[in-house]
Amino acid sequence: MLIKTTQRLKPAAPLLTQSSLLKKVRINATHCGISFHWYRHFNVSCSLTAKVQSRNKPRVKVDIPRLERITYANRMHYVPGLAKPFSPAFVRDWHDPCHYKSPTQENMPLYNEKPCFIFNQRTHPLEGVRQALWLTKSKLIKGLPDRVLSLVNSKAIQIENQDERVQNTIRHARLWYTTEEEPSRRKYCGALLRNLLHLCGSLQTTHPGLGRRMLAEKYSLTATWSRGEELFQVRGQNGILLNSMAPIPVLAEKEEVQNTSDHVLETFYPISPTIDLQRVQVYKEQSHKGFKEDYPFPHAHTLFILEEGDIPFKLQPEYLRTKMIMFSFGNALARAHTLYGTAPGVLEEPIVVQSVATNGQMFQFAVFQLNTTDLQADEGVKNQVWLEEDQPLYDHALVHPVLKRKVVHIPAGLSGYKPETFQKFLSLYLHGAV
Repeated sequence: MLIKTTQRLKPAAPLLTQSSLLKKVRINATHCGISFHWYRHFNVSCSLTAKVQSRNKPRVKVDIPRLERITYANRMHYVPGLAKPFSPAFVRDWHDPCHYKSPTQENMPLYNEKPCFIFNQRTHPLEGVRQALWLTKSKLIKGLPDRVLSLVNSKAIQIENQDERVQNTIRHARLWYTTEEEPSRRKYCGALLRNLLHLCGSLQTTHPGLGRRMLAEKYSLTATWSRGEELFQVRGQNGILLNSMAPIPVLAEKEEVQNTSDHVLETFYPISPTIDLQRVQVYKEQSHKGFKEDYPFPHAHTLFILEEGDIPFKLQPEYLRTKMIMFSFGNALARAHTLYGTAPGVLEEPIVVQSVATNGQMFQFAVFQLNTTDLQADEGVKNQVWLEEDQPLYDHALVHPVLKRKVVHIPAGLSGYKPETFQKFLSLYLHGAV
């Protein structure tokens, strides 16, 4: 009867008001013995009206004193009506990694009551560069330092046939490096950076200081500091590090460093500065560069960060610049703790670390100068960051041309080469050796 009534109501449904239709369905459902709670979702899919299955509650074992439980342990097989025997946990006398059970956090030897907030290579802070400046107690300066710009404008440090060789380097990474139709960013990004570094290294004959450097990959960094009432730590692998036997010369003089005391750090209240940082309670307060003490290249020169992720896993430029600032600060802080100890204070000789990030086309440049390790309060001397944003090396590098209505809009091959971007890259590489 309910099925026939519903079939007759379907053609006349547009002529009926929603309230009257719901009323009739409600009455029919009541007379047929169906629960009428589903009429509230009359215009929604039936999946929302399905009955939610209740979870089985765990059975509570009750131990009655002076009452022995009868089990089927002696029979060696399951017997209905008899209780399941209780067997104590088997404890091995040897270390078996396949059956290892880690202890709880409270029982771990590195457990601390005070939490620590971790910044690693997977961290994407909400406030980006502003949050990095607050965490590192730094003052942002747009553009590159004057000493680096003097190298950019100098024609004496250029490579022979520089523009032609750089363009061939780009073509090799984007067009000649693979047999695929269109190479992925993971392939051409790393190939382009290594080709550019190899090209810059060809100046070693005229600048012998370049021979006292070494590239390091997959090194692990750890740097710990206190900011306000919280404890922070930068750690993990973070890119390719160019180490040097000699440190980079100081960029800001003592008078300019003292003037940073008047700078007011930007806050982003009501957002917490610890947002999007990993909160842990199992950690060790230490600062380590990732190299042995007798490593012959103790000074961090330039950190190269690659953004190799394809859509939708690529890192946005704002987060990439944040990563540059944080890991440059981490390398500088770890070096400062090695030279001057962990006691907070203004450094006698500031430490400078450079950073370059690229996604295979766009370049980001940063220079960080660590002036103080007293980062707990907002007052006092600040650190300094020079940041050059969004510098494209070229516009397009295509295997096939882009056609619109049989008209070539973007030709195949390399187009839109920007020589000034590579000149900045070369200036940062030569900084400290010229």
